[in-house]
Order: sequence, then C-alpha cells, then structure tokens
Amino acid sequence: MSETNGLIVAAFVVYLLVVFAIGALAFLRTTSLADYILGGRKLGKWTTALSAQASDMSGWLLLGLPGAVYISGLDQIWMPIALAVGAWLNWRLVARRLRTETERLGNALTIPDFLEARFADGSRILRVVAALFILFFFTFYVSSLLAAGGTLFESAFGMDYRWAVFTGLAAILFYTLIGGFLAVSWTDAFQAALMFLALVAVALLGLFTLGGIGGLVSGVNEVNPALWNPLTDTEGQFMGIIAILSLLGWGLGYFGQPHILARFMAIRDPEELVFSRRVAIGWVSICLVAAVMVAMIGIVSLEPALSGDDREQVFIHLSQALFHPVIAGVILAAILAAVMSTADSQLLASSSAVSEDFYKAFLRPNAEQSELLWVGRGAVVLVALAAVVVAMDPESLVLDLVGYAWAGFGAVFGPVILISLLWPAMNRLAAGAGMLVGGATVIIWDRLEGGLFELYELVPGFALAAVAIVLVTLLTRPRGTPHA
Repeated sequence: MSETNGLIVAAFVVYLLVVFAIGALAFLRTTSLADYILGGRKLGKWTTALSAQASDMSGWLLLGLPGAVYISGLDQIWMPIALAVGAWLNWRLVARRLRTETERLGNALTIPDFLEARFADGSRILRVVAALFILFFFTFYVSSLLAAGGTLFESAFGMDYRWAVFTGLAAILFYTLIGGFLAVSWTDAFQAALMFLALVAVALLGLFTLGGIGGLVSGVNEVNPALWNPLTDTEGQFMGIIAILSLLGWGLGYFGQPHILARFMAIRDPEELVFSRRVAIGWVSICLVAAVMVAMIGIVSLEPALSGDDREQVFIHLSQALFHPVIAGVILAAILAAVMSTADSQLLASSSAVSEDFYKAFLRPNAEQSELLWVGRGAVVLVALAAVVVAMDPESLVLDLVGYAWAGFGAVFGPVILISLLWPAMNRLAAGAGMLVGGATVIIWDRLEGGLFELYELVPGFALAAVAIVLVTLLTRPRGTPHA
C-alpha cells in the first residue's frame, strides 16, 4: 500500500472509530422499543436539525448534484432550489404539528402508527398499506446506498466490489443494530458536520486557486458560457417546461419521507423546533450552494475533463487535487458519511415497520419491551440482508433509483401527512385512497415514455393523491358536516 493510500485509510479508520463509539454510547441509553425506534422523544434541537438534513441529502449532495451540474451547468439549479424550499415548508408546516399529534394520539412511534390513530382505523388496513410501502421502497433505496458505498471503497482502496459492499454494510449495521434511533441520530449529526466542512473547504479552496469569483466566471466562460444559463442546456437550447417542472417537483418529496419525519416526532420539546428549523435550513442552503460551486470549479480546474461515470466523482477528484492525503481521506470519509447517514435512517425506519407495525400490532400486542427491542434489532438485520442481495449486482440497479424511491414516499405519504395535519375533516377512506393513488401513479408513470410522461413521477403522483384525498373526503363526509 502506498503512503498516500495509507494516510487515506488512517483517516477512514478514525472516522469509523468515532461512529462506533457513538453507537456504543447510544446502546447504554436504549432500553425499550420506544427508545430504539424514536429515542424516547429525547432528541436535542441541534441533533434534530442536523440529523434530519443529513439523512435527507445522502451521497447525492456530494456526488449526484456536483456531477449533474458538472455535466449540464446551472440548468440543474432548479432542483437544489426546490429542495431548499421544500425542506423549509416541511419544517414550517409539518414538524410541530406532527410532533404534537403523534404524542397526543397514544404516543405513536411510526407513520403507520400515526395514521391508524389519527383516523381511528379499527380495520388496521392503513397501517398495513403504509408499512408495506415503507418496506418496499426502503429495501431498494438502502441497496442503492450500499452499492454507492461499495463503489467508494472499491475506487479508494481497490477492494473487490462485493467485499466493499459488505464492509459498508458492516459499519452501518454495527451502530444501527446496537444503538437504534439515538445512535443513528447522533452519528447523523456528526456526519452532517463532516459533510458541511468538506463541501465548504473544497469550494473555498477551489475558488481561491482560481482567483475568486471573477476567475471562476471567466474560466467557465472559456469552456462554455451556456453553462451559466439556468434555462438552457449546454447547446444553448431552452430546456423545456417539463424538465424545469421535473426538477422543481423534487421539493414535494419532503412531506412524505418517513426517515425525516421521524426526527420531528423525536425532538424532546416542540418549542425547540423553531431553532432546529433555522439550523437545518442554514445547513442545507450553504451545502447546496457549495455543492454547485464545487461542480463549476471542477469544470474549470480538472484537466483532462472527466467523462463517463467519473463525471459524478468531480468532488472526489477536486478534493484529491487540492488537499494533502490526510485531508483528502477525511473528505472521502465525508462521502461515506453522506451515504451512511441516509442508509442507517432507512434501515431503522424499515425495522420499525416490522417490529411496531407488524409484530407488535398483529402478532404480539402484549410483548415485553425487551422482546420488542430485540425484534427491532432482528428486523434491521433482515432488511439489511435483503438490501445487500440487490446491491450485490450493481448492474441491476436503476441509475435513478433514489429519485424513484423519493417519488414513491413523496406521493404515498406526502399528501396524506400534510392534509391530515391541516384539515380535520379528512377521513380514513381518503387517507387510504391518497396512499394507493399516489403509489400507483408513481409506479405506472415511471414505466411510460414520451411527451408528458417525461415529467418526474412525483409531480403527478403528489397531485393526483391530493385530489383523491379531497374528493373522497367530500364525497364520504356525513351530511351537514362543514367543509373545514
């Protein structure tokens, strides 16, 4: 192993040791299923803010977004704008209401649990449908993240891809398995800080080497001035309304992501959500701007220009060119952190669907807390093994799988959660209709091609689910009931 690789490995090892230590500490604080799934609603305001956004952004922030802007320029800017606005609206409209309602409605620990209690669903159909959607989308979502982590280990250390996937899985599984929600949230907060520092450091140093904003502007202009135009492609042609709406549609997904909503439910004091919102939106805004800047700097600085799959590694190549191997190793660890911070949250959300929404709800409603705790841990292992089976064959993964899962959750749960918190008249039948219409639209729309069907499936899925909820509520409400 070269000295450079040795220093990078050392940085990785230090990072993993910190994560493992956090997991071990959380283990001592986890004694019940409520602790394991939701941290006993003891999450602090800083942890809530940073862990929510880290679990949201994933490796997309350091790989996908810089890669997309590097290829196409600022016509991709609509997506980060939509995500920043969507995140703010989620904190503003959903966070406090969901935290208050889930505690009031029998201390609901999961989204299916909340929906069953909110609509007094004695049939338990809402719980089953919601839990099945969670397991379906998260299993494939986690597999794509494991594949991304495996690719990182493979490219950084020359590991065999399959062993690299197992290495990433082992790291995530260790602290998620033993520490549950607290371990996931604490590590996500640490990983958010690491991601933030890495992005800002690469952006600022890269900008400095180009002589500031003026140097960046002139450098990009020499390559292709069309890259600055947010309304045109690299050839200077208008990108089209459908393309812009598709990018803006990503912001709708926030309202339905179970791993993000869980952070709102877990904060110890709803009053602290105002502070958490400000921290979270500040973090995400700075990180998104830095990620776009990294891509534009890469367009000017990287010679020869990246091509093929390497174009999504602009952040990696730029960090290695700008920094000492030790710092570069820390920055590579930040990419792993981005992947892990989403995968761990999703594993835990999938686990809660098994332990709380199936095992406790249907098989053992009177089970002891210690039994439920170990069922939750076992569910983490089962979901992880299912995900790793898919991740073993990276060729079988659709490139935009993350976007597909984001659309699925956004359409299935987004309108249901948002409208249920804002409109007391909404009923059980409307909730079921909203989930089914949203999920079916995403699944069907994704398989259609051409014209309007090029629109990102989240947009029609969210819109049709919302329409279904309103119509069913109005059509099934008792006579004489007010509209609001």
